[in-house]
Amino acid sequence: MQDKIIRKNAFPGLACNGYLVGILASAAAVADTTAQGSGTAVVLDPVTVTGESEDARRNQIVEQETRRYYVPDATSATKTDTPIMDTPAAIQVVPQAVLRDQQAWRVEDAVKNVSGVQQVWQAGGQQQDFVIRGFGTQYARFRNGVRLSTLTFDMANVEQVEVLKGPASMLYGRIQPGGLVNTVTRKPLDIPFYSIQQQFGSYDFYRTTLDATGPITQDGSLAYRFDFGYTDRNSFRDFVSQDQKFVAPTLRWRASPDTEFNLSVEYLDRTLPYDTGLPAVGKRVANVPISNNYGQPGSKFNSDPVNSGLVDFNWSHSFNADWKLQNGVVANWQDTQYREILVAVFQPKLETTSNPQQVRRGVQFEDQNQDTYTTYFNLNGKFETWGLKHTLLVGGDYFSQKTNQSGFFGLSALLDPVNPVDYFTYVNLNNPQYPNLSYQFFDNLRKNSPNDFNTQMTSWYGLYFQDQIALLDNKVQIMGGGRYDWARQYQGTSSESFDDIVHNHQSEGHFSPRVGLLYRPWSWLSLYGNYVEGFGVNNGRSADNQPLAPETAEQFEAGLKTETLDGRLMASMAYFHIDKTNVLALVGENVFSTIGAARSQGIEFDSTGRLTDELSLTASYAYTDARITHDGEGTNQGNRLPNVPEHSGSVWLKYAFSDPVLHGLSLGVGSYISGPRQGDNENSYTLPGYVRADTYAAYTLPVGPTRLTAQLNVNNVFDKRYFYAGQPYNASRAWNAPADPLTVLGSLRLEY
Repeated sequence: MQDKIIRKNAFPGLACNGYLVGILASAAAVADTTAQGSGTAVVLDPVTVTGESEDARRNQIVEQETRRYYVPDATSATKTDTPIMDTPAAIQVVPQAVLRDQQAWRVEDAVKNVSGVQQVWQAGGQQQDFVIRGFGTQYARFRNGVRLSTLTFDMANVEQVEVLKGPASMLYGRIQPGGLVNTVTRKPLDIPFYSIQQQFGSYDFYRTTLDATGPITQDGSLAYRFDFGYTDRNSFRDFVSQDQKFVAPTLRWRASPDTEFNLSVEYLDRTLPYDTGLPAVGKRVANVPISNNYGQPGSKFNSDPVNSGLVDFNWSHSFNADWKLQNGVVANWQDTQYREILVAVFQPKLETTSNPQQVRRGVQFEDQNQDTYTTYFNLNGKFETWGLKHTLLVGGDYFSQKTNQSGFFGLSALLDPVNPVDYFTYVNLNNPQYPNLSYQFFDNLRKNSPNDFNTQMTSWYGLYFQDQIALLDNKVQIMGGGRYDWARQYQGTSSESFDDIVHNHQSEGHFSPRVGLLYRPWSWLSLYGNYVEGFGVNNGRSADNQPLAPETAEQFEAGLKTETLDGRLMASMAYFHIDKTNVLALVGENVFSTIGAARSQGIEFDSTGRLTDELSLTASYAYTDARITHDGEGTNQGNRLPNVPEHSGSVWLKYAFSDPVLHGLSLGVGSYISGPRQGDNENSYTLPGYVRADTYAAYTLPVGPTRLTAQLNVNNVFDKRYFYAGQPYNASRAWNAPADPLTVLGSLRLEY
């Protein structure tokens, strides 16, 4: 009798076709048993099994990353595997395909596609910060749903960017009510995949990225991913350059089909000067070249080295198909050296008695270290009660962040009695002339005569629950949940030493509820509404040393979502109203009280996906009315919040040719629009509106098993001049960042 043998390695990719292997094996066993019972050899007809090869799967991954503009799932809004169409909240995803087509090497390059999100200039460009629905995110930087220390992300290992709108305190603790930006990193794959990209562009821009992933063991239970990014660039701004190295290895171990462990490490080394941009003169930003820099030339004055390390360990275990436990810990360390002569932060005066067109400067030679730790657990479960389907989330987290900063900070040149006041303080606005300063002189002040010591510690414990109930054949989704935070903070400053700091301690407790309702009458339409409360930052203490109430907020939102064209295109529209209370307001000389309030309301529209097999789209529009509704002296009441245009929007179209002759060629064009914005809470000056146009062209050439893509992006084609101001809580006339002028960015990417 003939042997019947099925060899697994004879069919590449059968790991994805195990069900088919089982059927064939069963058939062979039945045939063999029948033959033995009858005493007659049975010869089966030849069977050809076609499995999905690694090359085919690899090409499928690349095709998905380059063509998929709509991602139907995101975890930021619920921390569960709930589709966006079933989530009663506004959440937008900028997927890998859009990031590639637009060559997004910064987070701000991604979120420009999302309605109601505006970039702001934070910490002289050292940190990434945004305004969402009229309110600043205030250093809330999230990676895979975990809050990190204040810095910027390197996009080398970012898979997609998610924007959750509205108060998010129920899941994430203390946060501003506009929402959050969450970057989602790449994960190891079960198949080998490699990519190398070289970007080059205007102002000596060079960026190299590497991506390698695949299995380490033969069964794929242990897999790795390694991402690397190196950026070397100058700028359209005088004496501004950046040198940045980023390394991110990741390991994933599936100890069993139900248990998984993940370890990620990130290291970033960066030098980037503290750039305060251009000051405002009268009602507008100064009419000077956008290249003007009122800092101090010299490589030592323009470095500000930063070293940041991150370790992320998490694991999960599925008890069965319905219940899963997740646990993790994330540690982030950051050291920054500020070595700057910069435009004055606290006294941004633009004139003196001798010259009405001078900019006042200050000195900051300080060292800062910031340590951030987070640990969390989540229990997800699915069950039914009396015909109701539940998706339950029970979790908790602990967040701790400590910041120490010390050195020399001053706004007057009297620190050097040998030299006159104008030694370094004032620079001509229209024709800046820079004195020859001694770096060593200021560094000696930092080492031998420090006058600024400050420390801040923030921590909280939070416990939360959430239940998503589905009924009427999943047409109705009811979401309810809440979180209680025990928050602590202490801070203090001294001009003598850390030992002389008198810490002001404050403890708060707060419950943040969230309820939502969604009705999905047809598979392509969802109608939803929600009510959410937010828990904001500590406000410190009053003049008589009494703790001030923390900021709070509440939101009402209603909207609709559609998923059409066989699930290729999604569109959403939402109306929101947010009230923020207990905002600090000035009631006397350096005296504050929590009597301030602000309100933001508006309408947002977003659409993303593929209109046809060739044409992809991402578009947005936002009408935002964000105003101060109460302040201490009443002078700002009714003013618009800074950096918030009343009207803003974007559209990006990409056409990928399917014609055999032009196959591999894709072209794109986009436009980003913003109305005028106020520069500060006093509405003392206005940032101009703008219409910016971008273009894109790429060609992909298959070379055996590899893909070579050449790409060219031209941003701000018409060289529009516009600016970003600071955050609403610290917007200053002295700081306005010019946006990038006309910029050309090319790249070559090899994938295999």
